[in-house]
Amino acid sequence: MTREPDCEVLVVGAGLAGLQCAGTLERAGLDVQLVEAADGVGGRVATETVDGFLMDRGFQLLNPAYPAVRRWVDVDALGLQQFAAGVGVRREDRLVVLADPRREPSRLVATLRSGLVRPAEVARLVRWLAPALGPPSWLTSGSGDLSLRESLDATGADGSLRHAVLDPFLAGVLLEDEGSSSAGFARLLLRSFLLGSPGLPREGMQALPRQLADQLSRPVRTGMRVDRIDQGEGVATVHGEYGNLTARYVVVATGPAAAAGLTGIPRPEVKGVVTHWFTMPQAPTDLPMLVLDGRWRRTGRVAHGPVINTAVISAAAPSYVPPGRHLVQASSLLGGRHGIPSDAEVLAHLRGIYGVPVSDWELLTRHDVPEALPAQPPPLVVRKPVQLSESVLVCGDHRDTASLQGALVSGQRTAQWLIEAVGREAGPHRWP
Repeated sequence: MTREPDCEVLVVGAGLAGLQCAGTLERAGLDVQLVEAADGVGGRVATETVDGFLMDRGFQLLNPAYPAVRRWVDVDALGLQQFAAGVGVRREDRLVVLADPRREPSRLVATLRSGLVRPAEVARLVRWLAPALGPPSWLTSGSGDLSLRESLDATGADGSLRHAVLDPFLAGVLLEDEGSSSAGFARLLLRSFLLGSPGLPREGMQALPRQLADQLSRPVRTGMRVDRIDQGEGVATVHGEYGNLTARYVVVATGPAAAAGLTGIPRPEVKGVVTHWFTMPQAPTDLPMLVLDGRWRRTGRVAHGPVINTAVISAAAPSYVPPGRHLVQASSLLGGRHGIPSDAEVLAHLRGIYGVPVSDWELLTRHDVPEALPAQPPPLVVRKPVQLSESVLVCGDHRDTASLQGALVSGQRTAQWLIEAVGREAGPHRWP
């Protein structure tokens, strides 16, 4: 006699994809249980609190222009503190500003005086970016997609605007500085930056997954690690240190490595990041924006240090710090040819970027995140199958685009597949 399943759908992993999937299934009337190995929800989207400072695990920003965020997230309730629409750039002799004149008209003069805006190079880069200004389908077909480096080289853009601004900016977004990512994906991300100003929630990035979790009628069961999944006749059994659970469908919504281990799908390449968080008596700048190291010569970019971007978080998101305190994040690439940056290397690089003494800066914490982001090589593939077998499905940003947008969309796609599948099975005897 076949045992009746413990639930219709068991979702493994309470990151953004798993939370979105479970919430959509619940709203459709399905019996859903969400389990998570960690002691809280969010997966890679997490916030640590130290002495009143909020520090997100691996510097992240929430872009309200993402379609999935506009549709499924109550951004107003998060109290989003938005960064200014521009970047600070360290030149050899000074820190300059390059801002979007549409949204930051007061910074227009500073932008023109930066020495980075040269009409010929601007024209070449605008032509390169033009597909991002049309329908997203222009970028998601994958047809003719090149690597980012190949695509930019083809434009003939070879000046400071590209090498001192665009290259380091995208290195921080894509977590690679070799230009190996899909040019189509890079354009998609830049499109979102043109349409919206990213920011940080009042209570840290952890507020995003918590909002999704709070919408569930059945609480997430945390501290439940899954070791393997067995498939029987129309039912899947999930095994873990807590015991066994059975379900008609199991959705694996874990990170890339865990998903590969549980399902046998190929393990995708991932990019790592290490983020240092410092406090200091006086902020190195009051710019509420990302700051890049743009010291570059035509003979090649000078390797001043490991930091790909930094920001004075207290200038953009005051809720992240106790009153009267200052907070700086510094993100560096982790792994591969970059190795593991030391605290001293990061601090020395920050001294050069901001042009201020750092002897009185205090390291609050550092986050090493080996699986921060799935790689997105060309050609761009934005939709991988959700169904792996009769009873097992998979979702996550490694199945869509490597972004918060991709995680939410993947969870939603998987939920829609299940809703349709259960609808086809509808009847008085749904279970085998």
